[in-house]
Amino acid sequence: MKKSVLFLATAALVAGCATSDKQGSKNTINQEEVMSKLTLEDKAHFVIGTGMAGFSGNDAVIGATRSLVPGAAGTTYPLDSLGIPAVVLADGPAGLRIDAKREGDSATYYCTHFPIGTLLASTWNTELIEQVGQAIGEEVKEYGADVLLAPALNIMRNPLCGRNFEYYSEDPVVAGKTAAAYITGVQKNDVGTSIKHFAANNQETNRMNNDAHISQRALREIYLKGFEIAIKESQPWTVMTSYNYINGVYTSESKNLVTTILRDEWGYEGTVMTDWFGGKDGAKQMWAGNDMLQPGKAEQFDSIVAGVKSGKLAEADLDRSVKRILNLVEKSPRFQGYKYSNKPDLEAHAAVTRQSAAEGMVLMKNNQTLPFAKSIKNVALYGNTSYDFIAGGTGSGNVNHAYVVSLLDGLKNGGYVVSDELKNAYATYAAECKAKVEAEIEAAAKKDPKNAMLLRFMPRPLPAEKQFSADELAQQAAASDIAVITLGRISGEFMDRKAADFNLSDSERQLLQQVCEVYHKAGKQVVVLLNIGGVIETASWKELPDAILCAWQAGQEGGNSVVDVLSGKQSPSGKFTMTWPVKFTDAYSSKNFPIDQDPKIDMMNQGQKGNVKNVDYTDYEEDIYVGYRYFDSFDVPVSYPFGFGLSYTTFEYSNIKIVEKGDAFEISVKVKNTGKLEGKEVVELYISAPDNKAANKPVKELKAYAKTKLLAPDESETVTMTVKAADLASFDEAASAWVVAAGEYQFLVGASSQDIKSVLKANVKGQQTKVNNVMKPQTQMNLLKR
Repeated sequence: MKKSVLFLATAALVAGCATSDKQGSKNTINQEEVMSKLTLEDKAHFVIGTGMAGFSGNDAVIGATRSLVPGAAGTTYPLDSLGIPAVVLADGPAGLRIDAKREGDSATYYCTHFPIGTLLASTWNTELIEQVGQAIGEEVKEYGADVLLAPALNIMRNPLCGRNFEYYSEDPVVAGKTAAAYITGVQKNDVGTSIKHFAANNQETNRMNNDAHISQRALREIYLKGFEIAIKESQPWTVMTSYNYINGVYTSESKNLVTTILRDEWGYEGTVMTDWFGGKDGAKQMWAGNDMLQPGKAEQFDSIVAGVKSGKLAEADLDRSVKRILNLVEKSPRFQGYKYSNKPDLEAHAAVTRQSAAEGMVLMKNNQTLPFAKSIKNVALYGNTSYDFIAGGTGSGNVNHAYVVSLLDGLKNGGYVVSDELKNAYATYAAECKAKVEAEIEAAAKKDPKNAMLLRFMPRPLPAEKQFSADELAQQAAASDIAVITLGRISGEFMDRKAADFNLSDSERQLLQQVCEVYHKAGKQVVVLLNIGGVIETASWKELPDAILCAWQAGQEGGNSVVDVLSGKQSPSGKFTMTWPVKFTDAYSSKNFPIDQDPKIDMMNQGQKGNVKNVDYTDYEEDIYVGYRYFDSFDVPVSYPFGFGLSYTTFEYSNIKIVEKGDAFEISVKVKNTGKLEGKEVVELYISAPDNKAANKPVKELKAYAKTKLLAPDESETVTMTVKAADLASFDEAASAWVVAAGEYQFLVGASSQDIKSVLKANVKGQQTKVNNVMKPQTQMNLLKR
């Protein structure tokens, strides 16, 4: 990139552009003064970041800004002589991602690894999620970063999407409400967030050049709705556009998406940035309203400058983006002169992650096995990930943590005894497997030096499960009170999950069958833990163990959190925010998903769009019928329904009422703990539109939910949920409007999408809200209809 001409400015100019207000409590930017001093080239530099070391950009600038917070994802472009500093952008969303160690510095800069997004959403507890966000935001601020590149709330369109572990749900209401709580918590620290990936980043395969063909209705009702909810409720400082095309146009180059919908319809006033190397044409991105291009490439600079000089890009459009970035800088802790400590309260945050992780775990089965009886002392621990617990996903969602509590350590901390013989056997086996894998990776890197860095960066595959003879298992059963088997899965960006990753491997199935057979014969019970980032197959084996707990990937305190649940110290209250199909092909979207395809990893977006189905383009033929909207509307059997989750106690729903208040409906439910242990319950509210089948609408759609406080036995609480009449609307493509059909609606109160406790009815007046007729698909698709 070309060098800025701004270094000729004087100290007096600095005082004129960046000043304190009259009270001296807030620094402000004199935008008019700044804009008057910028040349076209200066403006072009300012909107494209500072580059990424080893990839592109002005190395002198990179060196200066990278030293601000080593390991951060990037920065904005500094205008030092005008008093405009670089703002530091750092990855999330499971915690701040920066380097833990720095050259020539004996101090450490570890960050707390919080649970993955899927687990947080599974709490259905927005107050708790806000607390997690606030803890993460404190680390962002105290380590000197300004904007956290999180949360991620794309829809879980298919079980095999590689990035589902970062996402919240197959339902936009859960996704939007969860994201809003997270954003609110982080931004309480006066640091920013970047809600991502806007929009329809629903597969990792060829993510830089995939064209998502989506109907206007599905786009509005499913893929944009969560963003709309979160943006309106929490006002994130920034929005990050996704890599993919939607209906033939790159999202970062789509004025209809970034300006017409986001700003004109939703009223968003913040800054929009690209994902790293997203989009192709810098001038088009500026025209569209994508204010900041990260990390910045020379060709983007050239495109913007040439675009303005040729008239292709109005300089007023460029000025608009410059001003939006100045607004962002003005709010930042760095510009406000905050003196960060590099000493966040990691001990307090460890307690937050431990408690939040336990609340998001989902009890899937329990034959009077959990919580552990007081007589349980000796635990036989099986499964590779029992001893090497997976805290979270890889890639930008990873966190450089100080430690991860394994299940082994969690059990010991909880006062349980684990067989040393088993521990030693697994340690030896793990070392042998690791050495073999590392040798294979190094050999592959030498053969392909161009991709050596990527090969070393990619997550290591999990080894096959260690097997034991029947005699060994019998001896272990005799010495133990109970068996725990952990089944693990690696999560990460860059590639989608393989079909084999959804199903149990032969070694997992053999271990599960043999342990259950031997222990049951010995009169001992077996618990299965799922240390996973996304849905796996359960229908074929869930009858084997006595209890199943989905622990997800629970962050650095994972082992302690699991044992808090196993021991009964904390009662499980998580519920699934996605459907667990019998087979992944049961999801209608699997007809149009890149199953076991080459991921076409293209870090710098140098590839070209082709014409291979589900790789270069994907037809969203399921339309609005994503997740439970499909399974429940078409009566497709599932292994576990959306919203499912057991407890150590039981609950009774009573005194269920609906009251119309102005343009909204208020539904109240009395929830009583009728069991012998304390617990929390999630109440889910679905609506069913009049004549939904004829109108091609789902049989039910979630519109609100509430979670009780911790209820003691016999204790009750009345929860209240509010649904606005406008929230009942469907998108009518012909009218280009949100339409609430007049008639009698059913309000379904349930414990899951398939466990409805009560049905209330209310007459709703019809209404219509016109919106812009934009983002039409350019191809004909055979859309699913009821």
